[in-house]
Amino acid sequence: MRSVLAVACKELLQIRRDRRSLLVLFFSPIFFLLLYGYALNFDIRDVQIAVEDRDLSPESRRLVSAFVNSGYFELAASVEDPAGIVALMERDRIRAALRIPPGFARDIRRGLPGRVEVLINGENANTATTVLGYVNAIIAAESAAYRMSVRSAATGAAIQLEPRVWFNPELRSALFLVPGLIAYIGMMTAVVSTALAVVREKERGTMEQVRMAPIGALPYIVGKSLPYLAISMTAGVSVVLASMVLFDMPVRGPWWLLLLSMALFLWGALSMGLLISTIAQSQQVAFQVALLSSFLPTMILSGFIFPIASMPAWLQAVTYIVPARYFLVALRGVVLKGAGFTTIADSLGALVIFAVIVTGLAAIRLRREWS
Repeated sequence: MRSVLAVACKELLQIRRDRRSLLVLFFSPIFFLLLYGYALNFDIRDVQIAVEDRDLSPESRRLVSAFVNSGYFELAASVEDPAGIVALMERDRIRAALRIPPGFARDIRRGLPGRVEVLINGENANTATTVLGYVNAIIAAESAAYRMSVRSAATGAAIQLEPRVWFNPELRSALFLVPGLIAYIGMMTAVVSTALAVVREKERGTMEQVRMAPIGALPYIVGKSLPYLAISMTAGVSVVLASMVLFDMPVRGPWWLLLLSMALFLWGALSMGLLISTIAQSQQVAFQVALLSSFLPTMILSGFIFPIASMPAWLQAVTYIVPARYFLVALRGVVLKGAGFTTIADSLGALVIFAVIVTGLAAIRLRREWS
């Protein structure tokens, strides 16, 4: 027992001197608790909805208020024609749209069912199913209230709902998960492969030879990335083709835009791996940091599984620095919506900015190591 206590005291002193280990031991549990506790939220709230009210009656305004005051929906825009709904839906500004045709109030007052149409973005099958459930509950409650208010002897629902799901009418989970898996697989493989590249040269001693060569840090970073970019692009296209064959995933948009989106995303991921490799001194550390920086953000903070809109505001702000967030918007836009360049231009611009910044930081870090 005395030997055990001696070893335990020695290890305690060693841990106390190693402040990094103490930080990891105390900080990691709290960090994961906050991250998982706030991000892993299956409750769908504040669903962005657009309203096309062509009746403009007290009854139609009451129905709109029922959606907005339910706590599930948030009015994002009022539109005057279907074209406005299409533009908002393609750019992911809304998840649903309520269309109230002319004569809605007249039909209800006559005891006839008033027809309304709800359009739902089916890109995320899980969210769309939940939103459809909210819509049915609100319509059922308001329908009963309308029957009581007009004291009609007619039976049946006062409001007849016509739901339509866009982009994924069958609400197939595969069409929602496969694009996310493409982003997840691409991010992990790209970051890990380049994270180990520079560290491997450090451990083998070849980095000293590279440092003495007449080459700058930025050309070295770019040259180091190009082979991995070609390999990652080939692997990414193979995954897309396999998804089309195995899961019937459509590619409704232009292929050149899909390849451009993939190339920009992989460029940023490869540069991120190189940045990690300039900081880490061993392949083991580089591998662990690469996994943490690619696995958690892509899985949790990109909108792959958990809706970003359901996260707290401070965590939503963090998601803006996650490149997979923008790649998923671009990828799902091209694959499911048939989106053009102008529709996903904002996401592509964000990927370019991320890649340029990370590439520059990797070059600066490497230049400092060489100096």
